[in-house]
Amino acid sequence: MKGKELNILYVDDEVNNLVAFKANFRKDYKVFTAESAAEGFEILRKNTIQVIITDQKMPNMTGVEFLASLITEFPDPFRMILTGFADIKTIIDAINMGKVDRYFLKPFNKEELKKTIDDAFEIYYLREEKKKLVEKLMEVNDQLEFILRQKLLS
Repeated sequence: MKGKELNILYVDDEVNNLVAFKANFRKDYKVFTAESAAEGFEILRKNTIQVIITDQKMPNMTGVEFLASLITEFPDPFRMILTGFADIKTIIDAINMGKVDRYFLKPFNKEELKKTIDDAFEIYYLREEKKKLVEKLMEVNDQLEFILRQKLLS
């Protein structure tokens, strides 16, 4: 993914987890960390983030609630939950409410998580390319409709 931004936001209320995550991935990506959902919002408003990873169990707002609250303002980033707790309701809520793309349990396997993050960047940029192609297709379609109307009128 040479020449492309590779920015990750990791939100977790446990500072040790933030430090460990950044230590593991700072050489491969630009890692932004936040200790709360509010701090995460500020980072998102100031930076282009392609991948968001959040802990589920945080004070004030769960990871699923945080990701769900981002959908309107930040619909494009790939979304992941990284948590030490797993129950079926949380997983279902993550998928349905937070539009979560992947769900990982702590402690994470660095190689597995890195592969998933690499795949997430690929998916993000493929989605971006798809949006551009759809916009171009709509533009060409409008031009063709205009030409057709002109031919019908003449």
